Amino acid sequence: MPLAAREFRALGYRSLKSIAYPMSGLDVFVGANGVGKTNLYPALELLQSAARNTLAEDLAREGGLKLALWAGPRRSKDQPELKLEVGLADPDHHPTGSVYKYEVTVGYPAKTSGAFEYEPQIKDETLSHVGGKRPYPLVERRNQMVKARDDDGGWGAIDIDLLASETVLGRLEDPARYPELDAIRRTLLQWRFYHSLRTDPASPLRRPCPAAAAPTLVSDGSNLAAVFATLWDIVGDMTDLRRAVDAAFPGARLRPAVDERWARFAMVFPEFPNREFDAEELSDGALRFLALAGALLAYRLPPFIALNEPEASLHPDLMAPLAGLIARAAERTQLWLVTHSTALAEAVAAQGAGKVRTVLKEEGETRIAGLRRWGEFEEAGEG
Repeated sequence: MPLAAREFRALGYRSLKSIAYPMSGLDVFVGANGVGKTNLYPALELLQSAARNTLAEDLAREGGLKLALWAGPRRSKDQPELKLEVGLADPDHHPTGSVYKYEVTVGYPAKTSGAFEYEPQIKDETLSHVGGKRPYPLVERRNQMVKARDDDGGWGAIDIDLLASETVLGRLEDPARYPELDAIRRTLLQWRFYHSLRTDPASPLRRPCPAAAAPTLVSDGSNLAAVFATLWDIVGDMTDLRRAVDAAFPGARLRPAVDERWARFAMVFPEFPNREFDAEELSDGALRFLALAGALLAYRLPPFIALNEPEASLHPDLMAPLAGLIARAAERTQLWLVTHSTALAEAVAAQGAGKVRTVLKEEGETRIAGLRRWGEFEEAGEG
């Protein structure tokens, strides 16, 4: 069973000098342009990179450590490093109960290490169980020295061929011997980040896809037609999807289709009842809304979904239907929404689902209104 995210922390990443956030079922972050709210999103995505063993590569793609590190002043004794943490727990347990905490620290390589001169290097990496008076270590990595606890409780150094840029989380593959590490990795790999749902003429959303059952939308949306066809032809239930389409485009109908090789979909609008509009003909806004519907109403949702400015290309009239999609999905999974649209945030709040948080910037540092440094909110009973 995938684990639920309980807490998230980032230190020294871009404008996130130090932030600890207690995660809920639906977290909505709204703020003006330039406050750094979008840095919250890739910080989470980098935790998945650690599970894929692509953390150093993905940081390099961002522009390298020079751009990824906190750019503000630091004490002379502080190392130029960034640290990411996530706390995960059984979703059926009380939110304040025991959690597994994964932490990874990245910095510049030492001159004697087996890494390129400016390559991001994994300095420290730990997995611990936090439930009693003291954390119970399960994995500890210092540079390239690794200790781990196996399924029998034994604790000691392990022999693993580990490059300075590689994570233990992504490299140590022995589910039977290290079940907790495997559970963390599998959970993070199932997370979905939907920020690259392109709507340009060459977008994969506009193309047919192989006719294979698709219970979940992939991150670039390239199996959208198969997601719709799965609900229509295999599950046999498009009730929620039809309601979402009608709320966004009153009187319109979505028509999935499957042949021997390909899955497709088209829309029929009330003004043209005898005309089907294929995906390649749809407006950017209509196509993007359908892609979000596929992400949020698919047959099997991932344990965690992150959306980054989903309102892009959408008409203001679609904010309420989109909020309905988000609230509906939050009944089945955890959601993390970053938006600059106060209209969307207010529409989500009107659904009575989740917490809307205001993102601010103070002296170059991204902060969340009311959030204390140690990860609790000023409001009574929250955090």
